[in-house]
Amino acid sequence: MRYYPTTTISSSLFSLFRRTRSLRSSAVVTPPMATTEDSLRQALAEKQSTIDARGTAIRQLKSSGASKSEIDEAVKALNDLKLEKTSIENQLKASISGEGSSCNKEAFRQAVVNTLERRLFYIPSFKIYRGVAGLYDYGPPGCAVKSNVLAFWRQHFVLEEDMLEVDCPCVTPEVVLKASGHVDKFTDLMVKDEKTGNCYRADHLLKDFCKDKLENDLAMSADKAAELKHVLAVLDDLSGEQLGAKIKEYGIVAPDTKNPLSDPYPFNLMFQTQIGPSGASTGYMRPETAQGIFVNFRDLYYYNGNKLPFAAAQIGQAFRNEISPRQGLLRVREFTLAEIEHFVDPDDKSHPKYSEVSSLKFLMFPRDEQMSGQSAKVLCLGDAVSKGIVNNQTLAYFIGRVYLFLTRLGIDEKRLRFRQHLPNEMAHYAADCWDAEIESSYGWIECVGIADRSAYDLRAHTDKSGVALVAQEKFAEPKEVEKLVITPVKKELGLAFKGSQKMVVEALEAMNEKEAMDMKAALETKGEVEFEVCTLGKTVTIKKNMLSISKEIKKEHQRVFTPSVIEPSFGIGRIIYCLYEHSFYMRPSKAGDEQLNVFRFPPLVAPIKCTVFPLVQNQQYEEVAKQISRSLTAAGVSNKKDITGTSIGKRYARTDELGVPFAVTVDSTSSVTIRERDSKDQIRVNVDEVAAVIKEVSEGRCQWTDILQKYPAHTSASADE
Repeated sequence: MRYYPTTTISSSLFSLFRRTRSLRSSAVVTPPMATTEDSLRQALAEKQSTIDARGTAIRQLKSSGASKSEIDEAVKALNDLKLEKTSIENQLKASISGEGSSCNKEAFRQAVVNTLERRLFYIPSFKIYRGVAGLYDYGPPGCAVKSNVLAFWRQHFVLEEDMLEVDCPCVTPEVVLKASGHVDKFTDLMVKDEKTGNCYRADHLLKDFCKDKLENDLAMSADKAAELKHVLAVLDDLSGEQLGAKIKEYGIVAPDTKNPLSDPYPFNLMFQTQIGPSGASTGYMRPETAQGIFVNFRDLYYYNGNKLPFAAAQIGQAFRNEISPRQGLLRVREFTLAEIEHFVDPDDKSHPKYSEVSSLKFLMFPRDEQMSGQSAKVLCLGDAVSKGIVNNQTLAYFIGRVYLFLTRLGIDEKRLRFRQHLPNEMAHYAADCWDAEIESSYGWIECVGIADRSAYDLRAHTDKSGVALVAQEKFAEPKEVEKLVITPVKKELGLAFKGSQKMVVEALEAMNEKEAMDMKAALETKGEVEFEVCTLGKTVTIKKNMLSISKEIKKEHQRVFTPSVIEPSFGIGRIIYCLYEHSFYMRPSKAGDEQLNVFRFPPLVAPIKCTVFPLVQNQQYEEVAKQISRSLTAAGVSNKKDITGTSIGKRYARTDELGVPFAVTVDSTSSVTIRERDSKDQIRVNVDEVAAVIKEVSEGRCQWTDILQKYPAHTSASADE
């Protein structure tokens, strides 16, 4: 899935490693300082200057023996100024914090997390041994939610889009990740506490410092605030030296001990291992699932009848040795990715089902709006394509499908936006990239990346493996085309380079047309040219007698090309956490003396679809409850019996806190009531109809409002409890 730029990776290479870096909060470039905040900081500084001047004047009055009335009047004026200063400070705090204060967000987040851990949705791994940062266990309801999300993902994408699903090993040989660039470039910049050795991500420390100063230092000048905002805006582009310089300039120290920090240095985020007992073969726990699809392209292409376009999908675990994991499920060391690689002809990126999503309207955040300091706005997807905001139909189609997937899961569409990558985030080979970002108490969180990565990945593996990962388009009639012909003279190359001849020949034959024609011109004028052979790691001298370069007209019966890749990549853990926050709310009990927690999960993802319990402890009612539970299980509806003697109201509250959408209460042997979680409405249904009703509404074949019209309503005091 999508991950972040590192200061050791050039901006042109950023997108290559986004997928394998745990998704982070949005890296939106900060717009120029808002006029309101700017003017408030300026006004606050001027007010403080006036207060200082008045204070000096009062001291002078006292020392000069001024009258009491004159001094009292000056003190009153000073107090009025201080009140005005307090008012400006409050306005500035409101401007900085936005709609809701950080305290409120943290209190809400804590309520959600406490409920999730208490009800065993997830807990820290190895808890009895104090746990390990960045590792979490999913409990029974958490497993059920995750399973339901993945089942819907398969239905929505793999089945409905006729994709080819694969399952590849988590352990990946070094050569594969060497080709993809992860071995050399998949790093974050790290600093160490010089006394304790504790490690921290350098960019996180700088970001936290800037945000803390902006939020809490109200006396800061407008110019200084603008400087810190600029640092946040360009944080991803700072080199290791620049990061280190800023850390020293601002006096940033280790947060736990206040000790000095080392200079930043790169730390590779992959977990290394050895394949086999000899230790001769190095491997890594995969940082993404996509490479398994790329290396299998040739076989998948054959399986698909040698036809494009087609898509391959994979769900699996990925691993990242985070320097300083934080934010719960949002930044972890082992996580579930669901990735799609849609292979398409680079000359034709239309999509046959594009019209099905082109009329969708939702929040989009194009790069022009980000650069000019504007906000995200609702756009029609079709208009975004026609205006060139979204590069092509296939990319837009997947953006639309991702929007439908997330909103049907239960993500609030008002807190979901699609943000286009800025120029400093885009790799040189990428055509266009968008992130689906979901707003949570942590801010905007990148949960899905949708990128047009052109043909980069397949070409990288072709070059490294020597196996052509290409597709063919057969022509109805042969076509005459001008072809570049590079013919190495192996005898001369062998004499000159001996054992290195093969690598030199491969490098010469791999030249593109511009490189080859430039070499030809240089050889004709100078007789020799310097040529870099990457596999040798050095530059060699190529002479005119060592090869011939020409263009010839040839008849071709087919076109051979490397497909482009459109890649939607989903961070399942992040999506689930945002779903938890979007689904959580509190409502008062009937007595009004406590707040009850509720998860409003759609039936589609609810961990349990239905609970069944007798109204009172009664043998006949308990037998009916067991009968209904068996019929629900036979119909494939997850359910849970509760035959404890607690009050019906408390049992409802327990199931609401788990997000169970329906509760069946047995209060007779012939008919029962079904209660809907959020409205607390109840209907009466015959015992033998319960399973069919719950199954129909749980699978989305009808809505609760339809059920209300079909069956008689039931009212009781216990429902309100």
